Amino acid sequence: MALEDHPMWRKPQHHHDLEQANNHVHWVELFYDLIHVVTIFLLGNYLSQHLDVQGFLFFCGVFIALWYAWGELSIFNSIFVSTDFWHRLIMSGMICTLMFMAAAIPAIDGNGWAFFVIGFAVNRAMLALLYFRAMCTNESARAMCQEQIRNMMVFAVFFATTAFLPKPYSYWVFAATMVATQIIYMIPRVSVLRFEKFEPRFGHMAERFALLTLIVLGEGFFKLVVTLSDIGIYNVTPDVLVNFLIGGIAIFVMCWIYFDFVGHGKTKDNKLPTLVKWWLAHLVMMISATMVAVALSAEVKVGFWEPYPAKYATIGCFGLAGYIAMLWLLSNVIEHRVATDYGRWDVRVFGIVVAIFCFLVVDYVPALVGNIIWGTALFSQIVVPLTRGWIALRKE
Repeated sequence: MALEDHPMWRKPQHHHDLEQANNHVHWVELFYDLIHVVTIFLLGNYLSQHLDVQGFLFFCGVFIALWYAWGELSIFNSIFVSTDFWHRLIMSGMICTLMFMAAAIPAIDGNGWAFFVIGFAVNRAMLALLYFRAMCTNESARAMCQEQIRNMMVFAVFFATTAFLPKPYSYWVFAATMVATQIIYMIPRVSVLRFEKFEPRFGHMAERFALLTLIVLGEGFFKLVVTLSDIGIYNVTPDVLVNFLIGGIAIFVMCWIYFDFVGHGKTKDNKLPTLVKWWLAHLVMMISATMVAVALSAEVKVGFWEPYPAKYATIGCFGLAGYIAMLWLLSNVIEHRVATDYGRWDVRVFGIVVAIFCFLVVDYVPALVGNIIWGTALFSQIVVPLTRGWIALRKE
């Protein structure tokens, strides 16, 4: 085997130039995902300690930044097959930037802000470096890479500048720059999607989305267990332990409905509106899932008969409604699945309506009743399709 053919020294290759590009995720990407386990957990902790409008806005803003740091790198790795020595070194550097960003999250609304945005800016610059390496070895993708390098470096400078601006102006500039980074993907004739070579491996991206969804939902189990262990499992009453089990089962069912209906799903076409919906729906769905995970941590703080903590109930109800709505949207932009024949729009609307109804009444009913109403919204999303499918397939 020639040196340039070995994965350790093979230069980045566009997947169009390969006879058969593997859609499976490389171990380096999985290792990059590990730091997101920490960031999402810390971000969930931040939200649970700042259950007000300002805290929620910080949570959403930081989540979006972290998600794009993950997502845009995933796009690069879906376009170019890159596993060599230098790629791994750059990826290790990007992991270090996320370490700084994660460590800054508990104080993101104070002294941690500068560390977070500098880490994010360096992360963008290192992504530009990956595109530079790809440009040097893929002549047919040169124009696309040049545009990405320019965009990433310009935005990196803007993000770094926000570390030195007075607050709240630094927040507004950061938010405006984040919006600008996405506009370049979504405006026809301006979007980098106009380049044929920007097309990713959709099977690879679908697997990336599925893996991150598992991480986000898995944090719900982590948060439940850590919260109960902090209180002391020996210090709680039996009804709290029942609530604890309800929370764990609820997270499992959220994974279940994702993977049955949309998980690993490729888009039904490559049109810009479809790709934008696929991208943004996953973002909103994962924000919603994190909201639910934080809300479920309160299951071990309440018994059957007192009302569920109001602020936790709020993010739990709207988080579930958002999660179901995004599953509905995703099912309309991916290739057809048999499961969606039984989990139709009426099931999704029912779940959303019941989740919002739960929010309206949760302050006036015991936590047991609130859990039943909220659980009806969630479990209907799998019970109804399973029942319909069993009846239909049994006849066949």
